[in-house]
Amino acid sequence: MFHLIESQQFSREILFKLFERADELRGSGSDCLRGKVMASLFYEPSTRTRLSFESAMLRLGGDVIGTENAREFSSVVKGESLEDSVRVIDDYCDCIVIRHNEEGAARKASEVSKVPVINAGDGKGQHPTQALLDVYTIYREFGNLDGLKIAMVGDLANGRTVRSLCYLLGKFEGIEIVFVSPLNLKMKDDIKKYLIEKNVKFREENDLNNILGEVNVIYMTRIQKERMSIEDYEGAKGRFVINQSNFELINERIRILHPLPHVEEIDLPMSVEEDDKRVAYFRQAENGLFIRMALLDFILNGKTG
Repeated sequence: MFHLIESQQFSREILFKLFERADELRGSGSDCLRGKVMASLFYEPSTRTRLSFESAMLRLGGDVIGTENAREFSSVVKGESLEDSVRVIDDYCDCIVIRHNEEGAARKASEVSKVPVINAGDGKGQHPTQALLDVYTIYREFGNLDGLKIAMVGDLANGRTVRSLCYLLGKFEGIEIVFVSPLNLKMKDDIKKYLIEKNVKFREENDLNNILGEVNVIYMTRIQKERMSIEDYEGAKGRFVINQSNFELINERIRILHPLPHVEEIDLPMSVEEDDKRVAYFRQAENGLFIRMALLDFILNGKTG
């Protein structure tokens, strides 16, 4: 693996080696990337992904250059193409972490880059490192990844996180997925076809409360206003919400995940979010730091342990 563009590139073996390495780095740290430079090239807003990648690089002894708003604060404003930007930037660094508003941008960057390109989210396409931290979180919460039932809730048509997660879940045995979404935001057929090929059971539901007690993981997502028409957004917002009234339908063994940020789809008191083990999304965000440390070590040093 030179570039990381899509979730399908991870084998089951590599995933578990990355989990093991992340656990090691969580406890001991390392300066294994001393002398290396990561370029953080973000054309779309980001908090957790950008900062966790930058923190991961710094904690491994490396350095970071880049911009958090490349659409406004780079030569793209002058009309420079993505390919030309990458051809220049790859002379200044050892890897490029890129987020872009256009699907396929990370692959375009990888086709001209002399250094590894890591896809940190490309439009409605994929977000493979989010999926990586998602399965890492599920593994840490349950101790395994086989035989689990996962509900994916919200904007499944535009959600790159759920698409990427489906690709990784297809590598495990006995997985069942329940898709819960408005009719206009259902999971797309290409993912359903992939799941059928991998013998992953799935079904579609439109009542969130009916499935809250039957799954192991509830993966909530926000309705992405920026990726749809106002009419579609108004018809979907507030449809699927976890709040104090239905939270009690979720038993103690179930975990709630969310790629964050969450808005109206989760409405729980701060005390519940901080103290209730069922709420796993802040642990999920923390896990992103350590699994990205392991990934950078793997990409730049070829090491998973």
